[in-house]
Amino acid sequence: MDRKIVIIPTYNEKENIEKIIKAVFALEGEYHILVIEDGSPDGTAAIVKRMQTEFPERLFMIERQGKLGLGTAYITGFKWSVENGYDYIFEMDADFSHNPEDLPRLYEACRDGADLAIGSRYCNGISVINWPIGRVIMSYYASVYVRTVLGMKVYDTTAGFKCYKRQVLETIDLDKVKMKGYGFQIEMKYSTYKLGFKIKEVPIIFVDRKEGTSKMSSGIFGEAFWGVLKLKLRKIKPRQA
Repeated sequence: MDRKIVIIPTYNEKENIEKIIKAVFALEGEYHILVIEDGSPDGTAAIVKRMQTEFPERLFMIERQGKLGLGTAYITGFKWSVENGYDYIFEMDADFSHNPEDLPRLYEACRDGADLAIGSRYCNGISVINWPIGRVIMSYYASVYVRTVLGMKVYDTTAGFKCYKRQVLETIDLDKVKMKGYGFQIEMKYSTYKLGFKIKEVPIIFVDRKEGTSKMSSGIFGEAFWGVLKLKLRKIKPRQA
């Protein structure tokens, strides 16, 4: 059986973390979860530790000291997942903006030939619920901008709901990934694309979080805007064995 793990970064997600873990574990197909916990003061880690006694073989956690950025959280998770022999590695938010029931669809896309499957808000029109119209417009045109500058045929370039085949993460030089916020999502997709892997977008419906607080900021968008221009000038090379 394919080994599958879902990486969930957390910071102050006590309202969501138990529910999202149980929702993933309720799926058929034996998904494991790795929580990357960035020192939440609200007790998120304590909830995960309690649940680890219930799911000792399926639920794992790496605790870090303070908010170190989305990108570094995922890179920590990628390295751990590859070292521990997982075949399919997923990214997912803790706040139910990504529907756990879509995980099997991303897995099937990779199993059937894609190297990276993206849960896409924009490949089939605009599928976003509960966002202010200004944020929808900003996010949509950010993807248009990235697609234009980088020449990458991906409609949702900032998507954070994804499934990678292990070979992709073994090939990308994760130590050279520079962006830490939403630009990280762009950089990983572009690296995947430039290294010749097959990318497939799977349409999803994105629902804004109902509980907890969004981590979005203008600085995150600024990093992505300028980072894309720098990315265009960089040569993407595979990791040296």
